[in-house]
Amino acid sequence: MSAFMQQLPALIGVVIGALGSYLAVVRGDRARFRREQAARWEERRFAVYADYARTLKKSVTLTYRLAAHFEIDPHPHPLTPEEAKPLLAEAAIARDPSGEALILLGSPTVVEKARTWVVLVMEMERYLREEQREEQRDPATWQALLERQRAGREGYYAAVREDLALPPGHSARWPLPQP
Repeated sequence: MSAFMQQLPALIGVVIGALGSYLAVVRGDRARFRREQAARWEERRFAVYADYARTLKKSVTLTYRLAAHFEIDPHPHPLTPEEAKPLLAEAAIARDPSGEALILLGSPTVVEKARTWVVLVMEMERYLREEQREEQRDPATWQALLERQRAGREGYYAAVREDLALPPGHSARWPLPQP
């Protein structure tokens, strides 16, 4: 019995060491899992944010082209109202699924900024759709809508960058050459 008692402290040390190693490995695995999971969700949020911006920008470009038909926008590829109608409908339908994904994965701030941006785009579409004579479409009103839409887009991008902890980016405002 005395030999067992002499080896008991060493045996206790081995058990404590094994238990400590096990706990350290489990804790490290949990931390790595949380980091990897956070990185995966961040990648998914980035993809959802980019997809939403892409679908909304398609609508914006179509409004530029339609406005060019009414000679209130300098876009080089005008669309007639008849040509634009199905394209605008398709773009609006494409916004819905990406908007739902945004609501599901986006931060409240990003979702609010996205809502602001899309409402401004819808105002642009409504302005161009209104049943009025072409000469009543005012270039100054269109420019004001463009500025508000650009500010909405800037707000969305700033919120996305903040949510994803990205550095500040370009405002995407640059002067267009005058014809």
